[in-house]
Amino acid sequence: MLINISGRTDIINYYSQWMFKRFEEGYVLSRNSLFPNSVRRYELTPEKVDCLLFGSKNFAPVLGRIHEITERFPTYFNYTITAYGKDIEPGVPDIDASIDTFLSLAQIVGPQRMAWRYDPILLTKEYTVQRHLETFDYIAGKLSGQFDRCIFSFVEMYSKHKTNLPELIPITKAEMDQIAAGIGAIAAKRGFLLQTCGPEEDYARYGIHTSGCVTLEMLGKANGLTFRNLKHKGFRKGCHCMESRDIGALNSCLNGCKYCYANKNAQLPRENYALHDPDSPLLIGHLKPTDRLEQGSQKSFLAKQK
Repeated sequence: MLINISGRTDIINYYSQWMFKRFEEGYVLSRNSLFPNSVRRYELTPEKVDCLLFGSKNFAPVLGRIHEITERFPTYFNYTITAYGKDIEPGVPDIDASIDTFLSLAQIVGPQRMAWRYDPILLTKEYTVQRHLETFDYIAGKLSGQFDRCIFSFVEMYSKHKTNLPELIPITKAEMDQIAAGIGAIAAKRGFLLQTCGPEEDYARYGIHTSGCVTLEMLGKANGLTFRNLKHKGFRKGCHCMESRDIGALNSCLNGCKYCYANKNAQLPRENYALHDPDSPLLIGHLKPTDRLEQGSQKSFLAKQK
């Protein structure tokens, strides 16, 4: 099985002490986001986990200790660096600081286990098509040779953006095509693999691949593993990712990104962070008497050795 750390929140940036404690104790509890009284236990051992998937906008807090995990587990890292400043991503380091941390992490874990994410791409008066292309080229040049692939997507239009991101300008198909053509040309010039995330339009004409962000093929290649030929179920319509178990929690990320889909509003993450206990097996709060605790299924995706 695959463990995701995490698509729901930035565990690395804000909850790394808790994460390392979970690996020390060898298990974690994860609360179901749809049925909150349902809690699953997952063993965090090499025998039970095929690969760990890390996602963050700031890996600086774990640079000194991440080897404790990478020396025991196969891993893959998604590092998001975009064009945005504090006006859109208030809790995220600036571009140059993020680039420095990215390069430091790549030295520790190896570029073959690193994906640079440039998403979501959105437009405002400040973040124009041209600014995206210029910033994408700048970051790509700084990270040259230090990542396995770049993954991008365009912003999904949620109703809450009217409140959280009023400066958002709806992006047209023509603008998406212009951006895809531009970043495709940059990827070709600099010689790296560029792919879409999930159900994006097919941009193969610009040399852009269409694939899942998490496939057994890419994880196997990065870690020297051989997986069984399994169907990638995905997380939503059109998604080509392999299923994983997320140990994070919604409404708990303090990055404050205005486009975030995982936080209902800006206040809930602060309230939930106040409930966080680094010694609890749950990211937020503790197990309750009314909770239904069950052992989560942890079937291996690895091919059997002959």
